[in-house]
Amino acid sequence: METLSKQELRRRIREAGRSVGKARREAASASIVRQVEALDAFAAARTVLLYWPLPDEADVRPLAGRWLGRKRIVLPVVAGDELELREYTGPASLRPGAFGILEPAGTPFTDLDAIDLAVVPGVGFDAAGNRLGRGRGYYDRLLPRLRAYKVGVCLGHQLCEAVACEPHDVCMDRVISAGGQE
Repeated sequence: METLSKQELRRRIREAGRSVGKARREAASASIVRQVEALDAFAAARTVLLYWPLPDEADVRPLAGRWLGRKRIVLPVVAGDELELREYTGPASLRPGAFGILEPAGTPFTDLDAIDLAVVPGVGFDAAGNRLGRGRGYYDRLLPRLRAYKVGVCLGHQLCEAVACEPHDVCMDRVISAGGQE
């Protein structure tokens, strides 16, 4: 089996994503949210790292809305070349940040050991838990600092046969795709 370069794999996934309509993307995202909520690790988690999605990512915002007040929700904020984490306290706490992504205002959340579960986006994932990011290394620098259970989430076309790994890449504990659990 030939493993594609990360750049070529990103290109193919972007191309495949162009044909995914809004209704299909919404249905797939809803399925992913249900699958995350069904995880024992999610049920047990007190602090959950989520993300505010880009248009081509699985939309996990319903998790923040449904679980705010019952779990501590933390979101990433782009701060230079790093991801800084901040607590999500509701929609009013969000401000446009880097890359047009809404990010919570407020003080940085620094108790990384308190994060029990991290829901992680990616351009692609494989069944072994390998993640293909966007190439800027934000999550590559954050994930090694987390002891949390790591769940990669992706739409069906983002689930790949194989993602090339490098020594700094952090493997997910679980990958959930639109079509099911891997």
